Amino acid sequence: MSKDFDIIVIGAGIAGASVAAHLAATHRVAICEMEDRPGYHTTGRSAAMYEPNYGSPPMLALTRAAGPEFWAGGFLMKRDTMFFAPPEQEQQFRHLMGFQKGMREISVAEAKRRFPFLADGYARWAVLDEHTADIDVDALHQHYLKLFRQNGGEMHCDHAVQGLEKNGQWTVRTTGETLRARIIVDAAGAWGDVVAEMAGRRRIGLQPKRRSMAVVPGPEGEDFMKWPMVGDVGETWYCKPQSGKLLISPAEATPVDPHDAYADDMTLAEGIARFSEAVNYEVTRVERTWGGLRSFAPDGCPVVGYDAKDDGFFWLIGQGGYGIQSSPALSRLAAALVRGDAPPADIMNEGLVLADISPERF
Repeated sequence: MSKDFDIIVIGAGIAGASVAAHLAATHRVAICEMEDRPGYHTTGRSAAMYEPNYGSPPMLALTRAAGPEFWAGGFLMKRDTMFFAPPEQEQQFRHLMGFQKGMREISVAEAKRRFPFLADGYARWAVLDEHTADIDVDALHQHYLKLFRQNGGEMHCDHAVQGLEKNGQWTVRTTGETLRARIIVDAAGAWGDVVAEMAGRRRIGLQPKRRSMAVVPGPEGEDFMKWPMVGDVGETWYCKPQSGKLLISPAEATPVDPHDAYADDMTLAEGIARFSEAVNYEVTRVERTWGGLRSFAPDGCPVVGYDAKDDGFFWLIGQGGYGIQSSPALSRLAAALVRGDAPPADIMNEGLVLADISPERF
């Protein structure tokens, strides 16, 4: 027995769920997800920040285009971000100030007024971004899943893809059943190249990279939930208040194979040590840890578009840790490209160049 659809989306994380929600309004769409629930991997393990100055040029454009929908939907809560640059990070500081939009350099004295826990002598330069915010990732993901169901989409969890064949249309063999469709959307995250290879594509060289997180208590007697997100411009550590605790990350990008990621304790210890050098707060215990995967194409830009074989295989991978903050715009763009429509004008007006994200560049 097999079920027929117009489009099958592989992966129910934020990329797959959001594009499927849009496509289901006009097509018969199914999502195949290998886990028993959507968003188990990267989507459920995020620092949950909207940072319009963070990412590759295509992701900057997509993130900035996503802002109005984020705010209108109530998925953001304002939280400033401050970056500190010790003397040895002057080059990274100059680079950041060269491409940023809406950030401003502030004096170290002003930084310390805004964040009194900054250690004396740590920073030579400080940068303030007042356009960042916390993202309610679960609400955003559930919004797209609900919209997908309302538009008639079918979710198939516990359906790991085991084979993909093209014979007139695509046949998708999963652990649960066989599905068929004219179009396949590869939104499999870290497993994007694995799925592509099943479909007879050449791997693009997608590289998952681990990022570790420690959850620690904040200072007693301090209203630390109002702290900005803080970190260094060289991306060797960052700290963010979340859910009554502090998240601390060494901001590592360790190449790994696709897997159910876990935190690296040694790397976390190094990150906490760097945090302690910058901030007048001693971490005395770690309450829990977790790890996530951020998957990058070789050039660091996402891969979005139909494969050059022109047989209905659509790439939607390589978001590189920026997939959640760009998802409202990226999902609209991807849905338009799947349908063969013109890309949304508001996204293109942010300076997006389609050639920079096309799979044909490989």
